[in-house]
Amino acid sequence: MRGRLGGVSATGWGTVLGFAAYGLWGFFPLYFDALKPAGAWEILAHRILWTLAFCAIVLVVTRDFRWLGPIFRNGRLLGGITLAALLIATNWVVYVAAVTSGHTSDAALGYFLNPLVTVALGVVVLGERLRFLQWTAVAIGVAAGLFLAIAGGRVPVVALTLAASFALYGLIKKKLGATLPALHGLTIETVVLAPVAAVTLVVLAQQGVLEFGRHGPLHTWLLVGSGVATALPLLCFAAAARRIPLVTIGLIQFITPIMQLLCAVLFLGEHMPTERWIGFGIVWVALVLLTVDSLLSLRGSRAEERDIPVDDCPR
Repeated sequence: MRGRLGGVSATGWGTVLGFAAYGLWGFFPLYFDALKPAGAWEILAHRILWTLAFCAIVLVVTRDFRWLGPIFRNGRLLGGITLAALLIATNWVVYVAAVTSGHTSDAALGYFLNPLVTVALGVVVLGERLRFLQWTAVAIGVAAGLFLAIAGGRVPVVALTLAASFALYGLIKKKLGATLPALHGLTIETVVLAPVAAVTLVVLAQQGVLEFGRHGPLHTWLLVGSGVATALPLLCFAAAARRIPLVTIGLIQFITPIMQLLCAVLFLGEHMPTERWIGFGIVWVALVLLTVDSLLSLRGSRAEERDIPVDDCPR
């Protein structure tokens, strides 16, 4: 795509949107920490319902409803989207619980591990064959997990749950072969989750622990704004993915866990023991290998398209 908008190329805009998406996700720990004393389940429920409200407003403004009928008539697709929705809800509630309980660094580790888990699922579930650097990266990732478990005296359950739930979410999307735009997919997923979210808020209200509206207008509007905070980076990401190569997306995505880790240490006052830094360092080695492999693969693909040997490519 080589079009230009306002004098900026499509690739340039895609890069800007990609940084915007992952940058916004990187600041999520500060946003969700500001929602305390609301608990993880209340924040999850608000996030689902206000995201649905945001999506509905956009669909009404754009008069974009024709796609809804075919989705609800396709039982297989709807079932797959339901499973995907449950996985992303699990990811959201675990992430929010980690942030609001002072374990943002665990959440950051989960998103560092996510690419490695995704690669492993590709082998186990899809039967994909890995290249040497990919195998090496996965092995180092496993070693990092074992090191963190032994050094920390506990299995990094939060990090593994986040990595696994998001990787499985992506796998289901791939297996479905769904071509829904980001807004449509998010709308259906929140429609599926909305009844559970509403019941959650009712139960919390009956128990007297619902925090909505009890801590001033700023806190209330931050809870309402969780819908926009959820949808906006996703839409930026979807727009970026159409404009820039997947390898570029892969490189930009590491901004998010790095920012989350910095938020944890610099702003949220979380302590990072030496063994945790070492474990993160081992994971980063694995991610560097995956990045190098992706760049080499892209370079080789471009060379094949030009029908010239890889070694003859300009350096």
